[in-house]
Amino acid sequence: MDLVLGRFADANLASLSDGDLGELEGWLDVPDQQIFAWVNGMEPPPADFDTELFRRLREFHSKGEG
Repeated sequence: MDLVLGRFADANLASLSDGDLGELEGWLDVPDQQIFAWVNGMEPPPADFDTELFRRLREFHSKGEG
């Protein structure tokens, strides 16, 4: 998950709110394969993960930034 979450965090850490940081921290409890499937669009994320921040993560990777 370092490749998926770590690069996103490195690139966006300065602009993340405390709430965003808490959300990102919660992602660490999700199995790696599940986050990977959601980020890559192999599976839709559940409603509680379909947040603006998660969409930013998906966009970050879809643009090849991560």
